[in-house]
Amino acid sequence: MVFAAKLRRVSELTPDQMRASDADRERVAQVLHNALSEGRITVNELEERLSTVYAAKTVGELKPVTEDLPSTSGAIEPATTRALGFPDQRIGGHPGSPVSIGVMSGAVRKGSWVLPPQHTSFAFWGGAEIDLRQARFADRQCTITAVAIMGGITITVPDDINVDVTGIGFMGGFVLEDKSGAPPAPPTAPTVKINGLGFWGGVVVYRKPAKRSEPPQIEGS
Repeated sequence: MVFAAKLRRVSELTPDQMRASDADRERVAQVLHNALSEGRITVNELEERLSTVYAAKTVGELKPVTEDLPSTSGAIEPATTRALGFPDQRIGGHPGSPVSIGVMSGAVRKGSWVLPPQHTSFAFWGGAEIDLRQARFADRQCTITAVAIMGGITITVPDDINVDVTGIGFMGGFVLEDKSGAPPAPPTAPTVKINGLGFWGGVVVYRKPAKRSEPPQIEGS
């Protein structure tokens, strides 16, 4: 009976009352970034509206953010946008955690999150995993400092961003393995610099094919 009552309540919700997903928020953020590149909004307006987007809990809270923008804003495919030299739509948003620490344990940063301008990953007798294939980037240039001491850190980057690995391995390893076979990303794409130390441990950076998909359209956005 309780379950049936909950189903009835859910069925009575309007589309605007439904909970917004991460994909919904990213769709609206993309519209805003394209509006900036078209000169429709200012940088300050972009920052204010993105704050509203990432704080939104329902689809209805997202709609006012783009109601004064044409529905065609954001219609350009990401690859086309980057090829034309427009700002990369993955740049911007509230930065995620600046640290990931695995001390005799593990730490994971993956899925939909925002890489801050500076992120430090530390593993001691433990491990840490960072996956950027579905991430956004707070700035066009971000830095990850990875320190593995008798532990291991794996960092996975998509092949549609630029990566610069300069870490040092001392009785350990600090390596980049390119498993994508893709050419370098365009200069407008985010750049991630990875430095640090592998001491009796290892830091491995994997460059793999991106696994992004276009988020669903929001009705009325």
